[in-house]
Amino acid sequence: MIAMKDLKQTISYEDFARLDVRSATVIEAQSIEGSEKLIKLTLDVGDGETRQVLAGIKKWYPPEDLKGKQIIFLANLETRKMMGEESQGMLLALDSTSEDKPILLIPEIRMENGSSVR
Repeated sequence: MIAMKDLKQTISYEDFARLDVRSATVIEAQSIEGSEKLIKLTLDVGDGETRQVLAGIKKWYPPEDLKGKQIIFLANLETRKMMGEESQGMLLALDSTSEDKPILLIPEIRMENGSSVR
């Protein structure tokens, strides 16, 4: 069972409003050579734009199973280099004690890529 006592530090509404969380569709996914954890995803983020995001989910999600999935990601996270590759965002997932794997956040219905979470 998840305990609410493990809450992180309280943030202001202004802090929350700075997060830019959006929908995107995985158009390509591949393992990163030399990494046991990372998958490189190319996301269609709307308006003809793509982003590359690295996610440490290889143990639970084969790359071929991710192609075509619509996901939720943090769009305005500072770019970060991992294993020589650049990540331009972060997938959002739930920790699951019952499933023993992270559960990707997927919209209930297919949305336009780039739709904002509010």
